[in-house]
Amino acid sequence: MKGRVVLLDMVGDRQAAALMLDGKLIDLLIDPPEAAAPAPGTIFRAVADRPMKGQGGITLTLDAGAKGFLRQAKGISPGDRLLVQVSGVAEPHKAVPVTERLLFKSRYAIVTPGAPGLNVSRQIKDEAERDRLLELAHAVMEHMDPGLGLILRSACEGVDEDTIAADITAMKDLAGMVFGENGNDPECLLDAPTSHDLAWREWAMPDPDEVIEAPGCFADNGVLDAVDALLGPQADLPGGAHAMIEETSALIAVDVNTGSDTSLAAGLKANMALARDLPRQLRLRGLAGQIVLDVAPMPKKDRRAFEDALRRAFRADATDTVLAGWTPLGHFELQRKRDRWPLKKVWPK
Repeated sequence: MKGRVVLLDMVGDRQAAALMLDGKLIDLLIDPPEAAAPAPGTIFRAVADRPMKGQGGITLTLDAGAKGFLRQAKGISPGDRLLVQVSGVAEPHKAVPVTERLLFKSRYAIVTPGAPGLNVSRQIKDEAERDRLLELAHAVMEHMDPGLGLILRSACEGVDEDTIAADITAMKDLAGMVFGENGNDPECLLDAPTSHDLAWREWAMPDPDEVIEAPGCFADNGVLDAVDALLGPQADLPGGAHAMIEETSALIAVDVNTGSDTSLAAGLKANMALARDLPRQLRLRGLAGQIVLDVAPMPKKDRRAFEDALRRAFRADATDTVLAGWTPLGHFELQRKRDRWPLKKVWPK
């Protein structure tokens, strides 16, 4: 399989989507089981419960008794009604993280209620194209609610104006529908997008070379074999090296091993290979939180090169990741936002 290919299939009774690049699995999206907590993107009318002293936030009642947690809840009192959007995946036995900063996101546009202003993605570098898109944004938003903001995404580059305008209007109408809902009780106002919806929305740039939507396309194109490997802890690296990626109750531990070659050169090679592949491994496995890398032995002078490789790799990754740095014992620490469920929890047994 050559090129960038999107696969849309079913896993059991749930939708799933895979992104392949030259036959290698790059990303994987799976709808969570119905019993799972609300997914990121879900919008609720919520009722404030009680402040969490020491945490600077407040718990909320969402639909069907589910609990949310809102940080920076200044000015919110118990009993207040507010609109919130799920912003991440909850850790076990904890409330779902939510935000008051609602986003209505499509393939080409993001409408931002309460954050007025017109912006074009920084990934679009051509000044003439940026000017074209800003003119379009002004024209479409001219007669809309002045409290709405707009971000035109990188997928807009080169797309005809009617297509972009239709996307903006659809998101504006969706925002109007949500804000126009009346009621006092906690209620789900907008479901999270499905994995197929997310694939069409987030994998738009660059356009895929092929889209295959057919039952069994995962098995036919190697996705199931790749997932079997991801369900185990070992991630193979070039030259016979490998990393063991294991989840504990406190953190994600990543141990780099060089195999039979224990030289410092082999250690550096294995560590650099891990740095380049780590975002993909974490993304596909759905792992986040505190991550500790026990790298293979390498000269201290090469630590900067390793850090630079990590930074470049995570720059291309959509999930917020903080590179915390080295510990006194020579481990490297990261902190990664929880924006999807662990693969082991959503993949059918």
